[in-house]
Amino acid sequence: MNGIAILAVYAAIMITITLLFTKQGTSAENFHVGKRNMGVISSAMSIAATWIWAPALFTSAEKAYTNGIAGLFWFLVPNVLCLIFFIPFAKAVRERMPDGITLSGFMGQTYKSRAVRRVYLFQLSSLTILSTAVQLLAGGRILSSATGINFTVLTILLALTAFAYSQFSGIRASILTDVIQMIFILAACLIFVPWALRMPGGADSLLNGLGGTSGNYRHLFDKNGIEVLLAFGLPTAIGLISGPFGDQCFWQRAFCIDRRKIGRAFFLGALLFGIVPLGMGILGFIAAGSGAQINNTGIVNFELIRQLFPAWVTIPFLYMLVSGLLSTVDSNLCAAASLTTDLEAVKTMDDRSQMKVSRGTMIALLITGILIANIPGLTVTHMFLFYGTLRATTLLPTVFTLCGMKLRPEGVVAGVTTALVAGLPVFGYATINNLSILKTAASAATVLISGALAMLLSVGYKKETN
Repeated sequence: MNGIAILAVYAAIMITITLLFTKQGTSAENFHVGKRNMGVISSAMSIAATWIWAPALFTSAEKAYTNGIAGLFWFLVPNVLCLIFFIPFAKAVRERMPDGITLSGFMGQTYKSRAVRRVYLFQLSSLTILSTAVQLLAGGRILSSATGINFTVLTILLALTAFAYSQFSGIRASILTDVIQMIFILAACLIFVPWALRMPGGADSLLNGLGGTSGNYRHLFDKNGIEVLLAFGLPTAIGLISGPFGDQCFWQRAFCIDRRKIGRAFFLGALLFGIVPLGMGILGFIAAGSGAQINNTGIVNFELIRQLFPAWVTIPFLYMLVSGLLSTVDSNLCAAASLTTDLEAVKTMDDRSQMKVSRGTMIALLITGILIANIPGLTVTHMFLFYGTLRATTLLPTVFTLCGMKLRPEGVVAGVTTALVAGLPVFGYATINNLSILKTAASAATVLISGALAMLLSVGYKKETN
């Protein structure tokens, strides 16, 4: 089965399911948040699928392969905890703004400030662009290597597939297809991992590989473990913990889920997500312990599967990869469309005109993502870390606001803007030059600057409101 046929069948499945089980969006609010009554299971699977971006399927295996237990731990645990940590804030935003759609809309309404809304709108919009680009970049490269299809052609085909079903019914199509995509991902894990462990020497390879290829990373807090913590763990944890807070995809789901079920949905979503990097990490351990010949550590699990299993097994693996990729892309499309509701010009339009703007925004996002993904020399790692830090710029002002702190609008704007202007360039420089300590310091500073300035510039405001 060639690559084009695999993608065609996948696209046909998603589009058919969307057409059969959802109605075309005609109301702007319904397109963005449905009926606000999504259940626990479907919401949890959507949350998990959205959080599984395509490179993460490989990063967990790569870190297990190269850095053993320490590497996998610092990728897996923060990824799970961030969704659990998000729960009380998702509940709070829904309680305080039951009819909301976006985080930028909530912040703008809370502070009665267009400037606050605009700075949040900039951060959230920038994230959807970069996130979409990195999905197409990483997924396109891996699929191109596996199928032989031209990279640029692949980025276009993947973008068209996501748009085809997302534009039909918006968030309802995204959540429905997320459920199917998560089933594909979990099924692939349940095929690959037990099969690899049952093979002769599989369990022994797992045990031998717990320290990575060098065997030196079996502990979290010895010299080598601390090295992984500083170079990878801390900046990754900061970016991941702040991840849902700076991502409209997750706020949009908080506004979609039945408000009584938000906590259970996010908690279950975190657990379902955790199964996937854990499973891929086990394959990384097996590859390290078996002495398999790995040419590209970035796709170590894919190379192991091609060496150990029959050729047909690559098909469910590719479906897993495409599912991880498109579950995030279609969520980004819906998130970008929902952000248009914060534009003054759009608010005065009728539903039909708003829907045109929403779908036009989806197209613009995909075109921009394709163009960025095709920039020569662009690396997935740099983009991942960069947009992970971008999400951190709004973390503390958002948390402070939802915890009931009284901040001055000018303080929120100054804090987020300064973090964007000062924190991101330093982090980018440290990442490109592989300066571990500076990278960690810049990542932490990006979080702290926005919160510290927002509080500092709000001291007088607190006194005035007492």
